[in-house]
Amino acid sequence: QVDLVESGGGWVQAGGSMRLSCASFIRPFALYAMGWHRQAPGKQRELVAMITPGGSTQYADSVKGRFTISRDNSKSTVYLQMNSLQPEDTAVYYCNSDHLGSRARNWGQGTQVTVSS
Repeated sequence: QVDLVESGGGWVQAGGSMRLSCASFIRPFALYAMGWHRQAPGKQRELVAMITPGGSTQYADSVKGRFTISRDNSKSTVYLQMNSLQPEDTAVYYCNSDHLGSRARNWGQGTQVTVSS
């Protein structure tokens, strides 16, 4: 059973933009905070951004001002708009959902983002 399905990864040149999408099949969507993490080769998985059902957001310092997380509750989908991409943004990006009550976390399968210099 696949609960979170990411799309939108690929290759882009430095300075370019990309938008990731994550469709959630977990219901009700409004009970889950949603987020994006990333994992580069040889590094630990790290938080990129999170968004609550009400729209409050949190970002890693490394992406503030460049990335924007948003959600469309009517489509049960979360987005990550990435601008001014740099080679250090290269990683597998994972969508996650966090139940507001139990804190149970689900992960998507990941999507590769490659930024070339």
